[in-house]
Amino acid sequence: MSPADARRAMQDALGPGSLVVVVSGPGGVGKGTIVERLVAADPRLHLNRSWTTRARRPGEAEDAYVFASREEFLEHARSGGFIEWVEFLDYMQGSPVPRVPPGDDVLFEVDVEGGAALAELVSDPLLVFIDAPSREVQAERMRRRGDPEEKVGRRLAHAQQEVDAASGLPYVTVVNDDLDRAVGEVADLIARAREARAAGVDAPGGTAPESGGG
Repeated sequence: MSPADARRAMQDALGPGSLVVVVSGPGGVGKGTIVERLVAADPRLHLNRSWTTRARRPGEAEDAYVFASREEFLEHARSGGFIEWVEFLDYMQGSPVPRVPPGDDVLFEVDVEGGAALAELVSDPLLVFIDAPSREVQAERMRRRGDPEEKVGRRLAHAQQEVDAASGLPYVTVVNDDLDRAVGEVADLIARAREARAAGVDAPGGTAPESGGG
């Protein structure tokens, strides 16, 4: 899907005044758990469930992602089904065109590259970067969820790249040193962004997309 087509698809999918929330962060920082808690507590927040070609982790919910084969994923991409998608380490992941109920806001859980792509498509998204209090804590969380040591090492090496990339974008960083506190902090950012949008000012961490032709 071209940037112009993706922009039109997002405009068609979102209702007037809908807020786009983007949650990013390195693997193992707890962003998935934070997203689950946010969506469960907020009936206006619609999760745009990502597709992935990686296998389900032990204990991971069946609906955590749309789990697809590489062939299914690529076919969906060829048919224009993704707003953005990337190949990350040993798997592919992408955000489908959202289907947002009227009056709802939409949340994307994507990497920083995906967040940058989304920021080019919509006006004033809220970009939130979740990080662990330290790389040691991040590594321990990945080991607890069953990641093999070789994957832990690769994800730790990639984490600093994500941090550096996020620093060049208007992300608001939330350190997940306590889950309840981190969830509350992101929920507060969403509430403030909604208030700002209703008042007609930029959301915290928001950017306006470049104008596009077509």
